[in-house]
Amino acid sequence: MKESHGHRRGEAVGGQDRRDYDGYARLGLDRNGQAEAFDAIGDRYDEAFPHKEGQLAAGAWLAAALPPGSRILDVGCGTGLPTARQLTAAGHEVTGVDLSPGMLDLARVNVPDAAFHRGDLADLRDGHLGTFDGIAAFFALLMLPRPEIPYALRMLHDLLRPGGLMALSMVEADVDDYAIPFLGNTIRVSGYLREELRQVVRDAGFDIAGESSPAYAPASTDVPPEIQLFLNLRRV
Repeated sequence: MKESHGHRRGEAVGGQDRRDYDGYARLGLDRNGQAEAFDAIGDRYDEAFPHKEGQLAAGAWLAAALPPGSRILDVGCGTGLPTARQLTAAGHEVTGVDLSPGMLDLARVNVPDAAFHRGDLADLRDGHLGTFDGIAAFFALLMLPRPEIPYALRMLHDLLRPGGLMALSMVEADVDDYAIPFLGNTIRVSGYLREELRQVVRDAGFDIAGESSPAYAPASTDVPPEIQLFLNLRRV
């Protein structure tokens, strides 16, 4: 895919929606406390979550549904495993973004053929990374307060070229900016029940091409399984 399609590097994300983002003060909230938690967790994250069948299946859909060499953004890329590595191995050009410097250090070692950048999700508003054929957003938006999530989805929609695809995952839970213990640290998470999540993504301009809802429990904890929601989305 050529950079001449869609927005070019450095262009702002489109028109009226961009003004909406600028008017929404909380999109850009300081989330350094979240980053510090993931810095401390480091490679223990992949040890605690060794089996990611739902994420791998959604990544495989994205990899196969796009033409070879497509440009894909991995939002909240973490250590680069498994998604950035999976998409790179499938022949795509992967750009990963994460707020945690420690996670990015691991990602650069794990997936040397991808490009990684440190930044908050809100930093993508100005379009400085260009536009993309596909986006992977696995468990990244759940780190936002719920009022921010529709704005973030619209922004990601605008970063996709027409007809672009996004693989999205959330945990099914009716919570907003809720503090939870996580591998010896505290993070804040949000979630939706599945029908509400479907409506939120449709309102942001996506069609739902497929979905799954596997149960998942971390390997190294005693917490009960959570229901993970995976949506295969297409920009309308």
